[in-house]
Amino acid sequence: MPAPRPLILPRVGRIITRVRRHGRVIRLREEKLEEYVRLHRAVWPGVLAKLSACHVRDYTIYLRRLDDGRLYLFSTFEYHGDDFAADQARIAADPVTQDWWKLTDPCQEPLDSRAPGEWWSELEEVFHLD
Repeated sequence: MPAPRPLILPRVGRIITRVRRHGRVIRLREEKLEEYVRLHRAVWPGVLAKLSACHVRDYTIYLRRLDDGRLYLFSTFEYHGDDFAADQARIAADPVTQDWWKLTDPCQEPLDSRAPGEWWSELEEVFHLD
């Protein structure tokens, strides 16, 4: 996905970055369903704070059992920053987030078709209504 072009508002001279929406998918291990849901009913404040500090907004995770019988998680979020890769690296380097992932990662099963370096598989946006 190409980097968003900044908008410059003529009167105030402020630069505003266009929002970038992301969708992702991963499988959820059947035996970890209750644990994963329990964890996400009370996400740690430090994890939420790091996501917010790294310009992640409107983050939602959905759960669905598909026709193949497996459980899948679908997530959507908006990125409001200027350097997605750097902000993602800041999240990954955060000790609180790393501890959180030690609990959530064993619940998940990445897709075989994921791109190199992906845990959650990025989805391609084909439509959006604002």
